Amino acid sequence: MSKIEERKSTGQILFTDSNGKPLANAKIDYSLSNHKFLFGCNGFLVSDLVNQLGEEDAEKNESVKQFLDVFNFATLAFYWGSFEPEEGKPRTAELMQAAKFLRNHGVTLKGHPLCWHTVCADWLLKYDNKTILEKQIGRIHREVEGFKGIIDMWDAINEVVIMPVFDRYDNAVTRLCREHGQTGLVKKIFDAAKESNQNATLLLNDFNMSPAYEKLIEECLDAGVKIDAIGLQSHQHQGCWGMEKLEDVLSRFERFGLPINFTENTFVSGELVPPELDDLNDYKYADDASTPEGEERQAKWIEEFYTQIFENHPQVTAITNWDFNDGAWLNAPSGLIRRNGTVKPAYYTLKKLIKEKWTTKGTVTTDENGYAQISGFKGEYIWSSGNNDGKFNLL
Repeated sequence: MSKIEERKSTGQILFTDSNGKPLANAKIDYSLSNHKFLFGCNGFLVSDLVNQLGEEDAEKNESVKQFLDVFNFATLAFYWGSFEPEEGKPRTAELMQAAKFLRNHGVTLKGHPLCWHTVCADWLLKYDNKTILEKQIGRIHREVEGFKGIIDMWDAINEVVIMPVFDRYDNAVTRLCREHGQTGLVKKIFDAAKESNQNATLLLNDFNMSPAYEKLIEECLDAGVKIDAIGLQSHQHQGCWGMEKLEDVLSRFERFGLPINFTENTFVSGELVPPELDDLNDYKYADDASTPEGEERQAKWIEEFYTQIFENHPQVTAITNWDFNDGAWLNAPSGLIRRNGTVKPAYYTLKKLIKEKWTTKGTVTTDENGYAQISGFKGEYIWSSGNNDGKFNLL
């Protein structure tokens, strides 16, 4: 049975004119303007365009407009190695410009990640572990405090399950994880982030959907780690999980009673990665990998995946499609727009779900005291009545 009603709410709303006088017996037109549910995408392309073009020209860019027309949530890149390639010279100004641009357009933001063994800063390797930890904690304080009020959600630490045994190359964070243990390092990272922003929403995020991730979560919670949401990566380059696997994964992670975010979801519109490959990084896509048949399949899988989650799993509070444009990660055709900026069927499918199927609009008449009862999807609403207009929330 669908649980979509749990995505909705009812409120007794008071409507007033600009002077605060109740609008008695007035006809009110209302519509949902921003979902409470976070429909997201990584904002890497938008961030680059804002920095390259400037805010004024970015406003006119077609890809930026397409992004803002669908998504109310964006992940921005804080990979330490690219954010601060040279020690002491972080690219704060660039990220801040993009973050403010998106926030000014009503987009909720998440920073990704504060701590990760991949794309780590190579210059850390010249230090001993004690110094590395001090610099990692300092980096967290700098970013979380510096972006407070603009970015209040963070993937605090990424892919901890594999972190202590990661052996593709030496890196500072794996060194720390081996010394302090997985739970010990997670706690240090979460504690540091909370010190800088007590109200921050902090995620533990991983691609490993095995019992090892469940065990890590249990151990972290037992150790007093304040996990605000569980991040599940769902890169489906080797084929759609299907409903059976999706339901299995959700049943195992919903038991913690925490909000769940699908933090990195991808479906490719080209050839599927062979199942025998353990690491998606080992598969090489051509620039023209997207095909018409693959694009239709991608759209179909997005519709099924999002519908099952949104309509049947109210514990899930966010889904982030990882790539907005093809070629953004692993050169894969996993975006919603093609390399040339044209829109794929998956984009229109997702837009139709969010803007047409899962939306609320209508007309009501207030009572003699200016009140009207309104039911609809949780989120922010706009309303108008003659020359009067305003906003209200259903939460």
